[in-house]
Amino acid sequence: MSEVFDLVIVGGGPCGLAASISAQRAGLKTVVLEGASVVSTIAHYPTYVRFFSTAEKLSLGDLPFIIATEKPTRRDGLAYYRAVVTHFGIPLQQYERVTAIERDGDAFIVRSDSRSRGQCSTRTKAVVVATGYFGSPNYLGVPGENLQNVTHIYREGHEAFDQDVVVVGGGNSAAEAALDLWRSGARVTLTHFGPTFDKKIKPWVLPDFENRAKEGSIGVRWESRVKCIERDAVVITSPRGEERLKADFVYIMTGFAPNMDLLRQVGVPIDPRTGIPAHDPETLETSVPNLFIAGVVIAGFDANKVFIENGRYHGDKIVARILGRTAPAEPKLSAELDT
Repeated sequence: MSEVFDLVIVGGGPCGLAASISAQRAGLKTVVLEGASVVSTIAHYPTYVRFFSTAEKLSLGDLPFIIATEKPTRRDGLAYYRAVVTHFGIPLQQYERVTAIERDGDAFIVRSDSRSRGQCSTRTKAVVVATGYFGSPNYLGVPGENLQNVTHIYREGHEAFDQDVVVVGGGNSAAEAALDLWRSGARVTLTHFGPTFDKKIKPWVLPDFENRAKEGSIGVRWESRVKCIERDAVVITSPRGEERLKADFVYIMTGFAPNMDLLRQVGVPIDPRTGIPAHDPETLETSVPNLFIAGVVIAGFDANKVFIENGRYHGDKIVARILGRTAPAEPKLSAELDT
C-alpha cells in the first residue's frame, strides 16, 4: 500500500495490454492485474480457429505482427501477445483476480486475490476495467444445461468422434464448431432460434457450412428453441412441433456477456436494456471520476461492436483524458470497410 500507481488496469487481454502501452509511453506508472494467464480469452478459443482480422489490425504499440498466412491463428495470437508483454516490459501480474474496487478519497484501492501472494491491496489514482466477457456465458436457462455432456466452451472436435452432437447457436462460434465437429467424425445437428445465421458470419465460413448442410452432412433446425437437455438428447420446439435430437455432447455457442460486478460495486450504473455502463464515449470515463472502461465492456450485451481492432485504441483515449488532451479518433473495423 506504500506504492501508489497512476493507473491500474484490470484485465490482461489485448485491450488491457494496449492501454498499458499507452500509459507507459505517457510516463504513467501502471500495472496490469490479470486473473488468469495473459490474453486468457484467446487461450480459450477453439484450438484451430483463425481470427477474422488480419495480423496488422491485431498488432499493439507498432510492434509488427508477422505471419506467413493471411489470417492469424489462435496459436499465432498467443505467441504475438506474449512477445508484446516482453517487448514493452508490461508490468503484468498474472493469476491475480481483482475482487473489488473501492473509492479512497480522490484515489482507489484495488483489492485482489493473488495465487502466489494471497490477498493484496493496490492504491492508484485511476483504474481501467478491461475484463472482457469470457467466463460469463449466456445461459439458455433450460433443464439439463448443467449436465456433464453440456459445455459453453468449444476447444476441438476430437472428443466427439463417432458421437451424436447438437450445436446450439447462430453465430461464428456455432458455425465453426459444427464444421470442426463434422470434420472430426461427429454426427452434427445445429439448432438456432432464428431463420438463418446471425449477421457478420465470416465470409469463408458461411459457404462451407451451407454446402455441408445442403449435402446433408450437417443437420440444421432453424426457428427452433431448446426445451430441455437430457443425458442423450436435446428436446427442441419449433413451428413444426417438438423434436428429440440424439446428443452425446451438447455445445451451447450462444456467446458471453461481460461481467459488470466490479463496476456495480463502485457505483457505476449499468443500463438494464443494453448492459452498457454509464460512461463518456469520447473519453471512456465512467460516471465515477477516474474510473475507465476499455474493450468489449463498453459494448454491454452487444459484444460484436468491439473487437481487438478498435479496442486496442481505447487506451489512447483514456490516457488523453488523464493528461487533459484531446482523444484521437477511432479507426474503422475491417467489417465496416468491406461494406
